[in-house]
Formats: sequence, C-alpha cells, structure tokens
Amino acid sequence: MRVRVRVFRVSSYSDPDTGRPGKVIELVEVRPAPSTRGVYAAEEVVVAQQIFQSLLTQLQWMGLMPVQRDRVIPKMVLYLTEEEYERLGVRFEVNDEYELVMEEGKLAFQRPP
Repeated sequence: MRVRVRVFRVSSYSDPDTGRPGKVIELVEVRPAPSTRGVYAAEEVVVAQQIFQSLLTQLQWMGLMPVQRDRVIPKMVLYLTEEEYERLGVRFEVNDEYELVMEEGKLAFQRPP
C-alpha cells in the first residue's frame, strides 16, 4: 500500500527520561481537493455551481479566502532520537513529499515519481 505524505512540521525535543535530544516529525496525508463539478446535474445546478465557483475564485484572488489545493489529513508522528533519525537515512524538510510504502510490516519513504 502506498500513501502520499507531506512533512508538515519538524521540531526538536528532549527525551523526558534520558534527556537525549531528538526530533518530532509530523506527516500528513495529501489528497487532491474534491472536484466541485457534477457528472450529471440539472442545468440550474450547473449554472449555480459556476456562479459559486466564480465568486469563490474572486474572494481567493482578493485574499479574503485561502486557496485550497489539497486536503491534508494527519497521518503519522515520529518521535526519534538523533541516532534513530540518522539511521533512518531520510532528511525530512517541511513541505517535502514522500510515498509512504507499507509492506509486510515495514515502512519505507520514497520520493514520488
């Protein structure tokens, strides 16, 4: 199974028991924003959707509403010591995207094609 994830936040922490430094990596699942276009709809509905989309676009252009490109869903939080982070061999940077591959009890991070 493959899931596209984005690095949402990377922060430092200290292990409460040992005091050793570590990193917290927050990953979110990335899904395309749902389409607002209906496949089959009455003409009135199509016109109303077009008017609404036009108004929404204008509000976003004016900066009054944020542009929503993708939906993000919290997926995974990793708490790693510095040693574990080094051994993982992945340099997580905010907004980097990966394919999270889950197979046979293993997790792997791959750059998307």
